[in-house]
Amino acid sequence: MLAMISLAISGLVALGASFGAGIAAIGAGLGIGKIGSSAMEAIARQPEAAGDIRSNMIVIAALIEGVALFAVIVCLLALFL
Repeated sequence: MLAMISLAISGLVALGASFGAGIAAIGAGLGIGKIGSSAMEAIARQPEAAGDIRSNMIVIAALIEGVALFAVIVCLLALFL
């Protein structure tokens, strides 16, 4: 009986970790898409600032990717520990 409960709990942990990693990846994709969209609109409005806008966009996208990677690692730690 205890083994069945342990298997059920480990299955729920795996399901939760999978959902968490998926939500982190989807959130990062949506965030980077929003950044790209806003940056293209800003460049269209003010073409002479394209270099500054592009560099800021890349920095912010890298920060979002870092947060998403951190979230996926936390999900993996929850799965294996």
